[in-house]
Amino acid sequence: MASKQVEIDGVGEVTLYKRRSTASIRLSITPKGQVKVTMPYWVPYEAGVRFAKTKAGWIQDHLDKSGRPSILANGRLIGKMHRLVLEASPVAEKVSSRVDHAVVRITYPANMTADAPEVQVAAERAGVRALRQQAELLLPNRLKGLAMMHGFEYAGVQIKQLTGRWGSCDSHKNIVLNLYLMELPWPLIDYVLFHELAHTEVLRHGPDFWAAMKRVLPDTQVRRKAIKMYRPVIGQDI
Repeated sequence: MASKQVEIDGVGEVTLYKRRSTASIRLSITPKGQVKVTMPYWVPYEAGVRFAKTKAGWIQDHLDKSGRPSILANGRLIGKMHRLVLEASPVAEKVSSRVDHAVVRITYPANMTADAPEVQVAAERAGVRALRQQAELLLPNRLKGLAMMHGFEYAGVQIKQLTGRWGSCDSHKNIVLNLYLMELPWPLIDYVLFHELAHTEVLRHGPDFWAAMKRVLPDTQVRRKAIKMYRPVIGQDI
């Protein structure tokens, strides 16, 4: 995969990627705020630059919303089932973490603060473990129920930590779901589950795919627009 980094006025740094499997020019922003333009291999880089310039307003708007909070604060809800507890301990010699059925607990030495990098890294890593627990407990059953209700069939489902997409479905009807889905409202979680189930019938996006989506989810376009406000990170505020 060929790539090139460019600086664009009004946008900032943009990475242009050429892929042989891509049929159109696409724009995305990673959880860390990196702007990416993916294009067919035969398209010149200048076309990608022009495309990014036409989307400058959208990029700036979403960059403002895509960053994670400055700190993961004490008491923050992690996913659907866990609450983050950050506590200083006079006897702690290092930062430690524990995840149980309802609490993500980070304990740190009394001479540190909750916003210390070591504490925040521990909170994020433990939060990911909590999200994985939740996702493995809730998402497969939810997917199975929706599939049975609407007549979809799939081969299997896996939970993974993904940074660029909410889920995927391959040509063998194997579905992958992102553990960060647990940070979304349930209507948007269902949108992603329906999206991957629709791919078991129509692999590529197109009129037939969106028709399959609207058959089971009439407000597909509303939810599709809403999910663009979110990124796969822990504790984002929307």
